[in-house]
Amino acid sequence: MTQNNAQTLRARLLAARQAIPEADRDRGGLLMRARLFTWLGITRDFMDSEGMPPPARIAAYWAIRDEPDLLPLLEQWDEAGMEVLLPVVASKGAPLEFHPWHADDKMTAGAFGVMEPPRRMSVQPDIILVPTLGFTQQGDRIGYGQGYYDRTIHALIESGHRPVTIGIAWNQSNITLIDPAYRAQAHDQRLDAVLTPNGWVPKEPDYIELLNT
Repeated sequence: MTQNNAQTLRARLLAARQAIPEADRDRGGLLMRARLFTWLGITRDFMDSEGMPPPARIAAYWAIRDEPDLLPLLEQWDEAGMEVLLPVVASKGAPLEFHPWHADDKMTAGAFGVMEPPRRMSVQPDIILVPTLGFTQQGDRIGYGQGYYDRTIHALIESGHRPVTIGIAWNQSNITLIDPAYRAQAHDQRLDAVLTPNGWVPKEPDYIELLNT
């Protein structure tokens, strides 16, 4: 995909996302938070019952530009003692760092206007919830074109740490990327799954299976 075509695609996706009615946003956000809460709870219970360490460190994001808002769920996880992480741009073009976040933290504006938690210590997440502008049925992701999540996921895998990656996206018909002509770039990192208000794409992630890939 050429740079001009990518810019046109992103502009279309951003406009479509902005046009989602507020009632649909509220309902869709509630559904996605509920599915994430249920999936993680079942996954943790199963791994605990099998004597395996359950996922404990979850990297999320602070919603901007009409992204699905996960904040109520992040607050719930924080209250329950889960280790919630948020991304920090340590330097331009470098992989993201993920720093611990708590509901009472004072946030500050970082790169690209994204709110960041206090800089404590970079932590490797077990699960990364990735803000996703558009996606294919195979889990290929369109973001904002800066490549931060692709670099970050690649760097984590290269270091020997394999996080489970879940895109969080709206799913109106003009947002999902189903054009057969679309081809991911060589540096793009395919997500393990994408969660939308209608459910999982292509399917609900199997945490144990993915750890062994």
